[in-house]
Amino acid sequence: MGDILFLAHRVPFPPDRGDKIRAYNILRYLSERSRVHLIAFADDPADLKQKSGLAKLTGNRQIVWRNKPQLVAGVQSILSHRPVSLTAFDNAEVHRAVAEMLARHAIDTIYVFSSQMAQYVPMRPRQRVVMDFVDMDSAKFASYGASSRGFTGWMMRREARLLAAHEKAVAARAHASLFVSEEEAALFRERTGAERVHAVGNGIDTMVFDPGAQFKRIDTMGELIVFTGQMDYRPNFEGVTWFVETILPHIRLRHPNARFAIVGRKPTDAVKALAKHPGVNVTGEVADVRPWLHAASVVVAPLKLARGVQNKILEAMAMARPVVASGAAATGIDHGGTIEVGETVGEIADAVNRILADPATAVEFGALARQRVIDHYSWDARLSALDDILGLRGGRSGGRSARSAAA
Repeated sequence: MGDILFLAHRVPFPPDRGDKIRAYNILRYLSERSRVHLIAFADDPADLKQKSGLAKLTGNRQIVWRNKPQLVAGVQSILSHRPVSLTAFDNAEVHRAVAEMLARHAIDTIYVFSSQMAQYVPMRPRQRVVMDFVDMDSAKFASYGASSRGFTGWMMRREARLLAAHEKAVAARAHASLFVSEEEAALFRERTGAERVHAVGNGIDTMVFDPGAQFKRIDTMGELIVFTGQMDYRPNFEGVTWFVETILPHIRLRHPNARFAIVGRKPTDAVKALAKHPGVNVTGEVADVRPWLHAASVVVAPLKLARGVQNKILEAMAMARPVVASGAAATGIDHGGTIEVGETVGEIADAVNRILADPATAVEFGALARQRVIDHYSWDARLSALDDILGLRGGRSGGRSARSAAA
């Protein structure tokens, strides 16, 4: 097998958020089986310093700073009749880098991580193209459009329509199209009629996310409910707002000392304002989410809109925490009944109250959840489907391994 060119919309290191965790572990898996070259964007100044962390996984790598203002991308989108998702990532330097990489190296596979990067694949590639959509982004924007009004709603619906056409065209050219769950893959097949569509799920490093691992403990003293996630991401900040404003009051009627910690980087002003509510703590970015998960009496994922697999749920399960999730957040996770799932305010509040009222059963529930991810969610097991899709045949001699960092 020849070399692999890995295109990513965000530097896949450190693996400290959902998309980067998946990209990093796929990159690691591929690097153990073939020589991989990387071209990726950075949108955080800290990511520009991560080349050394990728050295053991890649042959050549180029990280390009992405600083195009959203307004510029929006204007370009309107003028070019293209999705904003594409114009925001359209970059001449990356176009040149891809052309040079393909010319200089014996690359026979282009692995495209996220649909934004498909615009860099040649129109008639000589290489096998594997398109990792992860989620069906057009469906996400369609949901946004259905719940938004005015110009914002129009833009969201426009984005959904244009992205759907883009996704369909990309899938028609790709050797394989990948999604993070069978539910997402089935939705894509249904809406596009595409073939060669596969589900390649996310995993979890249960040696890192282990309640017995070495990490700094925190003293919480009492009943603690925890949510983790990137807090400028719309489904996350809408989910915690719904929880704080409508669900938490029902919980605090039964458990007046219960506290809710919103743990994650880049909280919006609206998320920060939630700290004004009784019992709510907005931490902002933390170096390691494991202390918060370990301290949690219960972890919640009250997302109204969710696509693919929620790493936050897998991490909480691996940390042996009882989890209460919305149906949308639990979709795509083979939890085997080891987490509580609710749809309404009452169902979610009642599930949290039951767990807080019975700590002994909560411990048993958490232990079952951890065993579930140990049995079903190792990264190598989840990614083994790539062997046939890409024609891989096991690890290279002296293959490397690495753990994902805490999200």
